[in-house]
Amino acid sequence: MQGRIPAMQASQTSLSSGNPFALSALPIKQQQCCGRKVAAAVHHGQHHPQVAPRQQPYPLTEALDEAHASTSKASMGPSTARMSRSISRGRHTSARYHAMQTAVRSSGEQVVAPSVLGLKAAYQGVPGAYSEVAAHKGCPGYGTLPCDQFEVAFQALSQWMADRAVLPIENSLGGSIHAVYDLLLRYRLHIVGETSLAINHCLAALPGTKMENIKRVMSHPQALAQCDSYLRSLDVVKEAVDDTAGAAQIVSRQQLADVGAICSRRAAELYGLSVMAEGVQDVKDNITRFIVLSRDPLVTSEADHRIFKTSVVFSLGEGPGQLFKALSVFALRDIDMTKIESRPLRTNPLVVLKEKGDASMGPHSNGQRFNYLFYVDFVGTLSDVRCQYALRHLQEIAPFLRVLGTYPMDMELGFTSSDEMTDGSKASPAAAVS
Repeated sequence: MQGRIPAMQASQTSLSSGNPFALSALPIKQQQCCGRKVAAAVHHGQHHPQVAPRQQPYPLTEALDEAHASTSKASMGPSTARMSRSISRGRHTSARYHAMQTAVRSSGEQVVAPSVLGLKAAYQGVPGAYSEVAAHKGCPGYGTLPCDQFEVAFQALSQWMADRAVLPIENSLGGSIHAVYDLLLRYRLHIVGETSLAINHCLAALPGTKMENIKRVMSHPQALAQCDSYLRSLDVVKEAVDDTAGAAQIVSRQQLADVGAICSRRAAELYGLSVMAEGVQDVKDNITRFIVLSRDPLVTSEADHRIFKTSVVFSLGEGPGQLFKALSVFALRDIDMTKIESRPLRTNPLVVLKEKGDASMGPHSNGQRFNYLFYVDFVGTLSDVRCQYALRHLQEIAPFLRVLGTYPMDMELGFTSSDEMTDGSKASPAAAVS
């Protein structure tokens, strides 16, 4: 894998005085009535908010401009300047494929499958991992590119070695995957889809192994935690490894006779292990949600009647009621929020509270507190006027605001089992890497 991509530092955006988008003072109905005029102004480049000199990746103004851009731009292909900088083979494959989709659909002919063009979806783990199944489901027809770590998958997509990346974002038992949330800020990538799997953990071991002979069980820390009660009943030593399929791979390659692996049935079959027990998770409703990442944002159109979600991340200033004010921009416009997640800032994690005597800070005004980022998912697209005004309003409150992407909502959450291969194939480890 090539060198690391440096982390991108996000900067603040500010609204200039007299900005026509500062509409929070207007009644809601009046805002909605003038929405189309404001949207037209955005589309034609008029009255853009002032942006700080160090502009954060994909800021709000750029995101709204992308939403109003004509979908016919996909057929134009990459710019000449970007082509001249291309040094990696297959760099423009993804752009060519989407341009081809636009042109072919307009002519009524059959669309060429992504596999013909060699498109790949990166995922964390080895072949047989749950993320591989999610990659096949979230990116039908794509080849797969296994990556050792989450960040390696981000790097593979950023450096044009993959065309998509499919990564877990939250689990119904373990909660949010914080490492992925942190990486979303460090890389200029966009969420363009989501998918989900119903996780079915199996205990696998070498053929001929008896249950009473198993002394150790290895798997991903999340999988071990999700099977904690079952493993305690076996009185075995738990050993954490990078991923579930990797545990099966280690047991198989090293021929560990007294070691079991918590993995999927597919991983057990792929590495020649026998399934000792199935459905060993403590809670049967175990669902993981995955996000699909791309280098380019998804541009929606009015002709697409699917339900979409938008993900944003923002910070807040000091003072009481700041979070209430931020969330009210969605509630006042009847925008449905589906998730909120808070994470301390890594670069500036602490905020010094004001000195004693400031009544607004309450009795505990000395000391420090964490400085948080808030990740929010809500139903709607950037082409929706209500969502535009909500984000303009939030921009007035939040020192930092970034749109992570707009994408179709997964309406079949947990319908697909991790034992299913959604493309109907049984890929070998060698085939997955190629």
